[in-house]
Amino acid sequence: MSDLIEITSGELTARINPLGAELWSLTDSQGREYMTDADPAFWTGHAPLLFPIVGSLNGDVLRLDGAEYSLPRHGFARRSIFAVVHSEESLARFRLTDSPETRAVYPFGFVLEVTFRINGLTLSVEVSVTNPNAESLPFSFGYHPAFAWPLPGGAAKSAHKLVFECPEPQDIRRVSAGAGLLMPVGEQTPVEANVLPLSEDLFRADAVIWDHLSSRKLSYGADGGAWLDIAFPDTPSLGLWQVPAAHYICIEPWAGHADPEGFTGDFREKPGVVLLDPGASRSFRMDVSARPV
Repeated sequence: MSDLIEITSGELTARINPLGAELWSLTDSQGREYMTDADPAFWTGHAPLLFPIVGSLNGDVLRLDGAEYSLPRHGFARRSIFAVVHSEESLARFRLTDSPETRAVYPFGFVLEVTFRINGLTLSVEVSVTNPNAESLPFSFGYHPAFAWPLPGGAAKSAHKLVFECPEPQDIRRVSAGAGLLMPVGEQTPVEANVLPLSEDLFRADAVIWDHLSSRKLSYGADGGAWLDIAFPDTPSLGLWQVPAAHYICIEPWAGHADPEGFTGDFREKPGVVLLDPGASRSFRMDVSARPV
């Protein structure tokens, strides 16, 4: 394991692994943990960054200009060592660029930079993608943080809920078993106005997905316990996931999603893909603010 990089405001402390530029821990001044316990009985991830794809491609194949490349679920960033380009008490910045290994599965140059910053009880994460190519850069990006469920503070797991910024009456989406492809028919939403009561039963059919979410903020927690306020102004899709009975819930803002079932088109034409102009950059921010008990 790489040595973790620690940043702190005194009120909140984050520890980040350069492998994947992955947030491993988020604790308050009393040492209470707001992230997953990463119990290997369920899932050892913490908060992987998903690039250059979110979810699965049909057959794990990226099709581009008549060529095919093998690219497994969620892409390669989460398994790549990022360079630590800056680190101070409350800020750390990491960078990943293309290599012969990445070009073998994704034939583009790119610069992926991740900045973690803490101010008071808020952790801000900003991921920027820069296109150094003479052609457009197609990609998707997603956050995949696994927060503690239950959160510290003593509230029961069954009391936890999500409170969205806006009502979310639209159908949710699911992915197919095994292949992980976006199924064509939605399901009636479990959201009641703007509140989603959380239960493990929600995840027995895998992730809960909104491919077009109205909200760009939500709160996660339980009355009488701690809360997290999560803002994601730059990502229009959202996934929720856990392995039932695990001690975490993944709240995942995405720009993109898995291939729809049956999709065999060019990657540039995939629903949800971002096309970045030559020389341009695009940023995706997520703010996580703790409200301890």
